[in-house]
Amino acid sequence: MAGVIQTTVRRAPLSLLRTRWHERAPGMAAGLLGGAFAAALGVAGVAVLVTLLWISSPYPVRGPGDALHVAAALWVLAHGAELIRTDTLSGVPAPVGVTPLLLLVPPVWLVHRAARDATDPGDGVGVAVGAGARAGVGVRRDDGPHPLSARLAWAGVVVGYLAVATPVGLYAAGGELRPSPGRTAVCLPLVVMAAAGAGAWTAFGRPGGPVGRALRVLPRSLRELLVEPDARLGAATRAAAAGAAVFVGGGALLLAVSLVWHGDSVRGAFLRLSEGWSGQFAVLLLCVTLVPNAAVWAAAYGLGPGFVLGAGHVVGPMASAPAPLLPPFPLLAAVPEAGPGTPLHWAAGVVPLAAGATVGWFTARVAAVGGGAVGFATTQFVTAGFATTGTRKEAAPERDEGAVEPWDVRRTVVAAWVAALLSGVLVALLAAWAGGPLGGAGLARFGPVWWQAGGAAVAWVAVVGVPVAVVGRWWLCRRAGKAAGAGAGAAPDGASAGDGSGQGRWDWTRLRVRVPSVSVGGWWRRGPVPSSGGGEAYDLLPADAPGEPPRAP
Repeated sequence: MAGVIQTTVRRAPLSLLRTRWHERAPGMAAGLLGGAFAAALGVAGVAVLVTLLWISSPYPVRGPGDALHVAAALWVLAHGAELIRTDTLSGVPAPVGVTPLLLLVPPVWLVHRAARDATDPGDGVGVAVGAGARAGVGVRRDDGPHPLSARLAWAGVVVGYLAVATPVGLYAAGGELRPSPGRTAVCLPLVVMAAAGAGAWTAFGRPGGPVGRALRVLPRSLRELLVEPDARLGAATRAAAAGAAVFVGGGALLLAVSLVWHGDSVRGAFLRLSEGWSGQFAVLLLCVTLVPNAAVWAAAYGLGPGFVLGAGHVVGPMASAPAPLLPPFPLLAAVPEAGPGTPLHWAAGVVPLAAGATVGWFTARVAAVGGGAVGFATTQFVTAGFATTGTRKEAAPERDEGAVEPWDVRRTVVAAWVAALLSGVLVALLAAWAGGPLGGAGLARFGPVWWQAGGAAVAWVAVVGVPVAVVGRWWLCRRAGKAAGAGAGAAPDGASAGDGSGQGRWDWTRLRVRVPSVSVGGWWRRGPVPSSGGGEAYDLLPADAPGEPPRAP
């Protein structure tokens, strides 16, 4: 009997493998199809646009095959790869490495959507919204358990996308404008993997597990400096993102002002560059795709280092070197004239000032509530027995558990410095993507120098953002304290705030911050912490480091 039971319980390895594949096949299949469809849709969009421009051209000197080769090369260029132009007057191949940032948006968005949809195959799938789903554990079908791994969905999207991208890249290599093999093999997979990872991460509610696993490579003391005890890294990340947005937005504003200021030159360059409506439309389309690049260039100009227009020609607010012979392109016509800078050029420094103030203010808002608002939808202040959420007030009992105190000055300064470093990293990445070569010799360098732009961004944000963060934290805490004192003074029982003297002094202990519920699975989870939503708070450090004895409660 025991032998019969043993035979019944055990299953062949091939049967177990088949069952495991059938359970996970929906996620892998959805990822493969989604990735392949995203790549095919991107290629088709570029091919249709290039074909329409070729058909509408009054003097087409190439055949449809050449137009399709150009479309394939442009699609590969949209992923950050470098192109090689072989039909040069000197016969020496010339690189073309300036990636229009607007062309980068469709591939990233398509891959992001494909990875997000791959984790939710469609009807009949009920996705758990609790801690398991947020931690990426899986989902369950209505008719039984079917684990859907985020890793499998991510891998399926990446493999499916690259399965279409590989033959497209090989086809583009047969044209006169061909992708660089080395840059294509590196940039295209990296862009796809990053976009797919962001999509899968978004589908599971942006859990903290992947971020925590990435932080495990750091020493514990550095993790404590960045994270403990109040999610300082999350606050710095959001502040840095806001600062980078201000940098790019301010650069776009500088670009618009320069285009208007040099309106005659821009219009003349636009008319000289092409004839007929089809050619002018093509030039206009190229200018539109390069507007984000020009905005990043203008932001680098405001930062101080400026940008390079060929070897030896640096354009900056302090001085601009004489320009080499450049084509009459509309965006290049808006470049400031050569010569020393004037107060009008120095006014571009308003952009980094605004970015540093933005980073400081975002940091101050989080520091004033002790990091309790980081990454959550709302923050509730409980003062004088009332919880205010938006414009509605609800009676709420005063609780000592789970109260979050404002950060001290040291924590605020550290968070502002981390935000400055992250802002510099984002600006450096944008500067690296926005520039590149447009040929050989004097045209080998175009755009901002990434390390100069990133370093200048760190310096500006640190110098401006740290004082703004400290002063803003003090002002917000003072305003919250006045509100707490006014509420306590108007209490029905006639009790006064502070030490009972009735002179308007307020008690810091009456300020409470309640954090909405959140549940994050992962290695840093310490257990439930009281919160306003009845859920669990999260922490970005493990309760005990590996090899250490358990801590005393």
